[in-house]
Amino acid sequence: MDNKDLFLHLDELEAKLGGFHKELGELKLNVKQLVEANKQLSMENRQLRKVLKKETNPHAELARKPVKAGSGAAAPAALPEDPSKSNEVSAVGEGHDNLARLYYEGFHICNVNYGHLRTEGDCLFCLSFLNK
Repeated sequence: MDNKDLFLHLDELEAKLGGFHKELGELKLNVKQLVEANKQLSMENRQLRKVLKKETNPHAELARKPVKAGSGAAAPAALPEDPSKSNEVSAVGEGHDNLARLYYEGFHICNVNYGHLRTEGDCLFCLSFLNK
């Protein structure tokens, strides 16, 4: 082999090695994306299992709630004066409670990421919405 053939062969090997390096980088990126998706789906699955467990066993949740000191279990609720206003108030309170429950189960309730799983702690948009 003369010098020219040797350099041509080295150039071919370098090109092949560059191709392998590029392909390895793409595979590494794909594996990273798959691992991240798997982690997110695992977290969402865990949250959904908690919700399903609460939905299928509502009596266990009631047993875990602490009773406030000084309040009797059979304390009557104050009746509102106007029945039409009570429906409006309970509907607003009920919706707010449902959104708060969703937030504490780990889902966004803000208009920016509504319904997505919260993976990085508290969301300021969601919290400001809850405080309104």
